Amino acid sequence: MKVINLIVVCVMFVCQLGAQTLPLKFNKDKKFKIVQFTDVHYCYNKQDSSQIALDCINNVLDTEKPDLVIVTGDLIFSPPAIPGLAKVLEPIIKHNVPYAIAWGNHDHEQGTPQAELQEYVEKQKNNIGKTVEGIPGNSNFALSIKSATNNKDAAVIYCLDSHDYSTLSQIKGYGWILPEQIDWYKKESKAFTVANGGTPLPSYAFFHIPLPEYNQASEDENARLIGHRWEKACAPALNTGLYTSMLEAKDVVATFVGHDHDDDYVVDYNGMMLVYGRYTGGKTVYNNLPEGNGARVIVLEEGSRAFTTWVRLRNGEVIEKVDTRSYIKR
Repeated sequence: MKVINLIVVCVMFVCQLGAQTLPLKFNKDKKFKIVQFTDVHYCYNKQDSSQIALDCINNVLDTEKPDLVIVTGDLIFSPPAIPGLAKVLEPIIKHNVPYAIAWGNHDHEQGTPQAELQEYVEKQKNNIGKTVEGIPGNSNFALSIKSATNNKDAAVIYCLDSHDYSTLSQIKGYGWILPEQIDWYKKESKAFTVANGGTPLPSYAFFHIPLPEYNQASEDENARLIGHRWEKACAPALNTGLYTSMLEAKDVVATFVGHDHDDDYVVDYNGMMLVYGRYTGGKTVYNNLPEGNGARVIVLEEGSRAFTTWVRLRNGEVIEKVDTRSYIKR
């Protein structure tokens, strides 16, 4: 009887860990689907206005059934922070899908320090975004996706903390990804490349605030842009070189951001796709895109730098489908 009880306890423990115990892996068709939610802006003190965001998360997950969810910041927009965060995570946890969070510039403003928010999230079922210690920020980590046929790394996802606001009095506006974070990315990238016999693995980066190159790309008359660009990218005034480092490493296929609620476009810039998610939130902050809120869906293909992406709206409609093969030879 004691042995049986011990087995039951062990099984319960594993079930509580959920997908944390499983590696991310391409499926038998060599596909891997990611859903990106962004800018949920959940207000615990305005739950009626916020419910549309939770409905969106539920509807998209019911339809898409992804292998991974990534939320790129600004999950909460009022105190109390932890109860609000729990509300946002509830539908994701209910769908029993692995997820990770890259924090935004508003999450820490609701009465709870961002480090405590990250500590809370890391204790929740199915969270796989464990921040790396020793570098600035609270959501810096790399996630490898294993091959469908063996245990080798086949793709990499980087999440980075893009911070909040400028820390320099002479520079106004939003913050930037710091040199220490870029150095960490470069070391991780090199290690994955060396382990792959010198060939960079297809990699994808997620963070909240767009890079300055988003504006350069969208203003380039030769660039191909699909989607809405209803506001200028609110990028930092300083460029710390992450985009250049990614080009030089030859691994990052695309970056995915949020922050600007009226943008959801995909643009090719020098062979790297610069992508916005779709505003997921409700009626708690500005949002003017005509079809309403939704999410970005990304389908990766093992052994290829090509991927397919589209916007899934809350009502189930699919818009702005892009197959990157139609852009350039990847």
